[in-house]
Amino acid sequence: MRITERKYIDTYIETIGHEIPTLIKNFDFSENTGGFDFLTKASAVYSSNIEGNSIDLNSFMNYEMNKDKFKLGKEIKEIEDLIEAYGFAQNNKLNEKNLLNCYKIFSDTLLISSKIGKYRIEQIGVFGKSGLAYMAVEPEFVEREMKLLFQDVEELISTDFNEMEVFYFASLIHLRFAHIHPFRDGNGRAARLIEKWFVTEKLGRNFWKISSEEYYKKNQKRYYETINLGVNFYELNYNKCVGFLEMLPNCLK
Repeated sequence: MRITERKYIDTYIETIGHEIPTLIKNFDFSENTGGFDFLTKASAVYSSNIEGNSIDLNSFMNYEMNKDKFKLGKEIKEIEDLIEAYGFAQNNKLNEKNLLNCYKIFSDTLLISSKIGKYRIEQIGVFGKSGLAYMAVEPEFVEREMKLLFQDVEELISTDFNEMEVFYFASLIHLRFAHIHPFRDGNGRAARLIEKWFVTEKLGRNFWKISSEEYYKKNQKRYYETINLGVNFYELNYNKCVGFLEMLPNCLK
């Protein structure tokens, strides 16, 4: 699967893509929604929550206002690191080098020092309540797959698209990144970051304000169900991908 493919775009436009221009027009990009910095912090909190971090947005913001009265724990540090990574992304171009820089920033609390900011060299599986749910590509092929992914990302960034196409390809990038699963830990956080990063590269800085991470958290069961397209990297059925692609536009509602 190459993310430059347009195989599913007609179905996507029929199901939800046609709504995107109106959803964007009606979306509140004003500072009344909490301000750019607050929304960045919210993105990092919700993305961390999806991965099991127990600090909710209210608790984190209260910590922010009263840092001298709280002990800095691992979960708070994890969120602060991800906020810093979002800040880096907001001020740098989307490419492979900068993604690895982001990962270096937010993987500090997730990994031992020798693995921070690097692609994995281990075989990785995704496990659920019933056991193994997905086996990612072998570690010796991770770098190759990531090079191909970013060749496609570069092509997509340099191509003119309408708003429907931007959201379509952003979701495909998210999906393919998650399936490659290039890191030892932190793949979900990185996938959600890179999706929004691509949208902002194409449509502008204001789109960092969209609440995709919050939407994925509130619809976490569907998020995991639709991202699951096969038992391993070689048996992925992208013919079923439109259910996942529909989720990003829904965060605008």
